[in-house]
Amino acid sequence: MITVHHLENSRSQRVLWLLEELERPYEVKRYERDKQTALAPPELLAVHPLGKSPVITDGDITIAESGAIVEYIIATYGAGRLIPAPGTPERLRYTYWLHYAEGSAMPLLVMTFIFSRVPKNPAMPWFMRPIARALFGAIQKSYLDPQLAKHIAYWDAALADTPYFAGAELTGADIMMSFCIEGAGGIGLLTPRLAAYKDDFQSRPAYKRALERGGPYAYA
Repeated sequence: MITVHHLENSRSQRVLWLLEELERPYEVKRYERDKQTALAPPELLAVHPLGKSPVITDGDITIAESGAIVEYIIATYGAGRLIPAPGTPERLRYTYWLHYAEGSAMPLLVMTFIFSRVPKNPAMPWFMRPIARALFGAIQKSYLDPQLAKHIAYWDAALADTPYFAGAELTGADIMMSFCIEGAGGIGLLTPRLAAYKDDFQSRPAYKRALERGGPYAYA
Protein backbone atom coordinates (compact mmCIF):
# COMPACT_ATOMS: atom_id res chain seq x y z
CA MET A 1 0.00 0.00 0.00
CA ILE A 2 1.13 3.55 -0.74
CA THR A 3 2.23 5.61 2.24
CA VAL A 4 2.20 9.38 1.78
CA HIS A 5 4.73 11.17 3.97
CA HIS A 6 2.63 14.25 4.40
CA LEU A 7 4.05 17.58 5.57
CA GLU A 8 1.52 20.11 6.81
CA ASN A 9 0.69 22.98 4.43
CA SER A 10 2.76 21.56 1.62
CA ARG A 11 2.70 20.17 -1.88
CA SER A 12 1.93 16.73 -0.50
CA GLN A 13 -1.72 17.75 -0.05
CA ARG A 14 -2.23 17.35 -3.78
CA VAL A 15 -0.88 13.78 -3.62
CA LEU A 16 -3.64 12.95 -1.13
CA TRP A 17 -6.15 14.58 -3.49
CA LEU A 18 -4.89 12.53 -6.44
CA LEU A 19 -5.23 9.28 -4.50
CA GLU A 20 -8.73 10.23 -3.41
CA GLU A 21 -9.74 11.00 -7.00
CA LEU A 22 -8.51 7.54 -8.00
CA GLU A 23 -10.12 5.98 -4.91
CA ARG A 24 -6.83 4.25 -4.21
CA PRO A 25 -6.24 3.04 -0.62
CA TYR A 26 -3.28 4.69 1.09
CA GLU A 27 -1.81 5.50 4.47
CA VAL A 28 -0.78 8.93 5.72
CA LYS A 29 2.19 9.65 7.94
CA ARG A 30 2.01 13.27 9.08
CA TYR A 31 4.90 15.62 9.79
CA GLU A 32 4.80 19.13 11.25
CA ARG A 33 6.99 22.01 10.16
CA ASP A 34 9.58 23.52 12.47
CA LYS A 35 7.86 26.39 14.27
CA GLN A 36 10.81 28.75 13.84
CA THR A 37 12.04 27.99 10.33
CA ALA A 38 8.87 26.53 8.73
CA LEU A 39 11.11 23.80 7.27
CA ALA A 40 10.40 20.08 7.22
CA PRO A 41 11.45 18.16 10.35
CA PRO A 42 14.60 16.00 10.35
CA GLU A 43 12.48 12.84 10.61
CA LEU A 44 11.88 13.04 6.87
CA LEU A 45 15.58 12.35 6.31
CA ALA A 46 14.87 8.76 7.28
CA VAL A 47 12.54 8.51 4.28
CA HIS A 48 14.55 10.38 1.63
CA PRO A 49 18.09 11.82 1.69
CA LEU A 50 16.86 15.37 0.98
CA GLY A 51 14.41 15.25 3.87
CA LYS A 52 11.62 17.01 1.97
CA SER A 53 7.98 16.36 1.19
CA PRO A 54 6.14 15.06 -0.75
CA VAL A 55 7.56 11.57 -0.63
CA ILE A 56 5.67 8.34 -1.08
CA THR A 57 6.66 4.77 -0.41
CA ASP A 58 4.98 1.91 -2.26
CA GLY A 59 6.39 -1.38 -1.11
CA ASP A 60 10.13 -1.18 -1.73
CA ILE A 61 9.78 1.90 -3.94
CA THR A 62 10.43 5.43 -2.65
CA ILE A 63 9.53 8.37 -4.88
CA ALA A 64 10.06 12.08 -4.25
CA GLU A 65 9.17 15.16 -6.33
CA SER A 66 5.53 16.02 -6.94
CA GLY A 67 5.57 15.55 -10.70
CA ALA A 68 7.30 12.17 -10.50
CA ILE A 69 4.82 11.04 -7.83
CA VAL A 70 1.81 12.11 -9.88
CA GLU A 71 3.16 10.42 -13.00
CA TYR A 72 3.91 7.21 -11.09
CA ILE A 73 0.52 7.00 -9.40
CA ILE A 74 -1.45 7.73 -12.58
CA ALA A 75 0.65 5.29 -14.65
CA THR A 76 0.51 2.53 -12.03
CA TYR A 77 -2.98 2.89 -10.59
CA GLY A 78 -4.90 5.28 -12.84
CA ALA A 79 -6.21 2.76 -15.38
CA GLY A 80 -6.44 5.57 -17.93
CA ARG A 81 -8.05 8.08 -15.57
CA LEU A 82 -6.85 11.67 -15.06
CA ILE A 83 -4.68 11.60 -18.18
CA PRO A 84 -5.68 12.37 -21.79
CA ALA A 85 -5.24 9.79 -24.53
CA PRO A 86 -1.79 9.57 -26.14
CA GLY A 87 -1.29 11.52 -29.34
CA THR A 88 -4.00 14.09 -28.62
CA PRO A 89 -3.57 17.86 -28.20
CA GLU A 90 -4.93 17.43 -24.69
CA ARG A 91 -2.11 15.01 -23.84
CA LEU A 92 0.47 17.56 -24.93
CA ARG A 93 -1.19 20.24 -22.79
CA TYR A 94 -1.31 17.78 -19.91
CA THR A 95 2.42 17.08 -20.12
CA TYR A 96 3.24 20.76 -20.37
CA TRP A 97 1.23 21.91 -17.35
CA LEU A 98 2.27 18.89 -15.31
CA HIS A 99 5.89 20.02 -15.55
CA TYR A 100 5.27 23.77 -15.70
CA ALA A 101 3.80 23.75 -12.20
CA GLU A 102 7.10 22.98 -10.49
CA GLY A 103 9.47 24.08 -13.23
CA SER A 104 8.20 27.64 -13.77
CA ALA A 105 5.40 28.59 -11.39
CA MET A 106 6.52 27.38 -7.98
CA PRO A 107 10.02 28.93 -7.99
CA LEU A 108 8.46 32.40 -8.23
CA LEU A 109 6.00 31.69 -5.43
CA VAL A 110 8.67 30.17 -3.20
CA MET A 111 10.97 33.16 -3.74
CA THR A 112 8.12 35.50 -2.86
CA PHE A 113 7.46 33.56 0.33
CA ILE A 114 11.13 33.57 1.33
CA PHE A 115 11.62 37.25 0.53
CA SER A 116 8.65 38.14 2.72
CA ARG A 117 10.03 36.15 5.67
CA VAL A 118 13.76 36.93 5.71
CA PRO A 119 13.53 40.57 6.89
CA LYS A 120 11.23 39.43 9.73
CA ASN A 121 13.48 36.62 10.92
CA PRO A 122 14.10 37.15 14.66
CA ALA A 123 17.61 35.76 14.25
CA MET A 124 18.55 38.72 12.06
CA PRO A 125 20.23 41.60 13.99
CA TRP A 126 17.86 44.53 14.37
CA PHE A 127 20.15 46.96 12.57
CA MET A 128 20.19 44.71 9.48
CA ARG A 129 16.41 44.49 9.13
CA PRO A 130 15.87 47.88 7.40
CA ILE A 131 18.62 47.00 4.91
CA ALA A 132 17.09 43.56 4.28
CA ARG A 133 13.63 45.05 3.83
CA ALA A 134 14.95 47.59 1.32
CA LEU A 135 16.98 45.01 -0.61
CA PHE A 136 14.33 42.31 -0.75
CA GLY A 137 11.61 44.87 -1.39
CA ALA A 138 13.48 46.20 -4.40
CA ILE A 139 13.89 42.71 -5.87
CA GLN A 140 10.25 41.94 -5.19
CA LYS A 141 9.08 45.10 -6.93
CA SER A 142 11.45 45.00 -9.90
CA TYR A 143 11.45 41.27 -10.64
CA LEU A 144 9.10 39.02 -8.68
CA ASP A 145 5.92 41.09 -8.86
CA PRO A 146 6.07 41.61 -12.66
CA GLN A 147 6.96 37.97 -13.25
CA LEU A 148 4.14 36.72 -11.04
CA ALA A 149 1.67 39.02 -12.77
CA LYS A 150 2.80 37.69 -16.16
CA HIS A 151 2.46 34.06 -15.12
CA ILE A 152 -0.91 34.51 -13.43
CA ALA A 153 -2.26 36.19 -16.56
CA TYR A 154 -0.94 33.18 -18.47
CA TRP A 155 -2.86 30.78 -16.19
CA ASP A 156 -5.99 32.84 -16.64
CA ALA A 157 -5.68 32.75 -20.43
CA ALA A 158 -5.17 28.97 -20.36
CA LEU A 159 -8.56 28.56 -18.71
CA ALA A 160 -10.41 31.01 -20.96
CA ASP A 161 -11.76 28.35 -23.32
CA THR A 162 -11.58 25.13 -21.28
CA PRO A 163 -12.58 24.37 -17.68
CA TYR A 164 -9.30 22.59 -16.91
CA PHE A 165 -5.67 23.04 -17.87
CA ALA A 166 -5.55 20.08 -20.27
CA GLY A 167 -9.03 20.46 -21.70
CA ALA A 168 -12.57 19.50 -20.80
CA GLU A 169 -11.77 17.11 -17.94
CA LEU A 170 -9.81 17.20 -14.71
CA THR A 171 -6.37 15.61 -15.02
CA GLY A 172 -3.16 15.25 -13.08
CA ALA A 173 -2.10 18.57 -14.56
CA ASP A 174 -4.82 20.32 -12.58
CA ILE A 175 -3.76 18.51 -9.44
CA MET A 176 -0.20 19.70 -10.00
CA MET A 177 -1.32 23.27 -10.67
CA SER A 178 -3.61 23.34 -7.65
CA PHE A 179 -0.86 24.20 -5.17
CA CYS A 180 0.31 27.06 -7.40
CA ILE A 181 -3.24 28.40 -7.58
CA GLU A 182 -3.70 28.08 -3.84
CA GLY A 183 -0.36 29.72 -3.13
CA ALA A 184 -1.16 32.67 -5.36
CA GLY A 185 -4.59 32.90 -3.76
CA GLY A 186 -2.96 33.06 -0.35
CA ILE A 187 -1.28 36.32 -1.29
CA GLY A 188 -4.30 37.77 -3.08
CA LEU A 189 -3.12 37.43 -6.67
CA LEU A 190 -5.88 35.42 -8.34
CA THR A 191 -8.07 36.75 -11.11
CA PRO A 192 -11.84 36.14 -10.85
CA ARG A 193 -11.55 33.23 -13.30
CA LEU A 194 -8.74 31.61 -11.31
CA ALA A 195 -10.58 32.17 -8.04
CA ALA A 196 -13.63 30.42 -9.51
CA TYR A 197 -11.41 27.58 -10.73
CA LYS A 198 -9.96 27.20 -7.23
CA ASP A 199 -13.43 27.17 -5.68
CA ASP A 200 -14.48 24.52 -8.17
CA PHE A 201 -11.68 22.05 -7.47
CA GLN A 202 -11.81 22.66 -3.73
CA SER A 203 -15.50 21.73 -3.76
CA ARG A 204 -14.85 18.29 -5.24
CA PRO A 205 -15.70 15.41 -2.88
CA ALA A 206 -12.25 13.84 -3.39
CA TYR A 207 -10.54 17.12 -2.47
CA LYS A 208 -12.61 17.35 0.72
CA ARG A 209 -11.77 13.75 1.64
CA ALA A 210 -8.08 14.55 1.15
CA LEU A 211 -8.41 17.43 3.61
CA GLU A 212 -9.94 15.08 6.16
CA ARG A 213 -7.04 12.65 5.76
CA GLY A 214 -4.30 15.28 5.71
CA GLY A 215 -5.43 17.49 8.56
CA PRO A 216 -5.41 21.30 8.76
CA TYR A 217 -4.41 22.98 5.50
CA ALA A 218 -3.92 26.73 5.40
CA TYR A 219 -4.75 27.12 1.69
CA ALA A 220 -8.16 25.43 1.66
